[in-house]
Amino acid sequence: MHRLILMRHAKAERAAISGRDEDRPLSPRGRNDAGLVARALAGRGVRPDVALVSAAVRTRETWDVVQDAFGDVDVRVNPRLYDAPSDVLRAEAEGMEDQAGCLMLVAHNPGVHQLAVELLIEGAASPSAIERFSAGFPTGAAAVFAIDAAGRASLELFLKPGDVGGGAEG
Repeated sequence: MHRLILMRHAKAERAAISGRDEDRPLSPRGRNDAGLVARALAGRGVRPDVALVSAAVRTRETWDVVQDAFGDVDVRVNPRLYDAPSDVLRAEAEGMEDQAGCLMLVAHNPGVHQLAVELLIEGAASPSAIERFSAGFPTGAAAVFAIDAAGRASLELFLKPGDVGGGAEG
């Protein structure tokens, strides 16, 4: 794997009809934001060949919106990614090292945010790069990391919906 894209699901409705958190769908703003971020990534030449997607409705719907921007992608819905901590997200990503040149992980906070910060610290990122993440990892945002031969990550890009004409962050 030479590139890892961490994407937090886009903005979801506050509640699901079922009352279960996993069943919360995307809001209209979330659908718009996800499409904007995906097109911005693709416009910069960032396209996954494999996507690991949490089984929650809002992450699967986020993928449904973004997939058109990327073309043919091997998609794997993974129930272990639902509300997973950073160590589980990392283990799932590392398990794909030999199967993906560019892997996209579509999951949830706080795990996505924690993993991004861990990768920055481990990759000896500048204080300013780490500072960009101090405000959190908004819904619909995507962080792109280049992975070197030793497995160290360096931040290439961090896009939030507000950066590409989307709605308010949150």
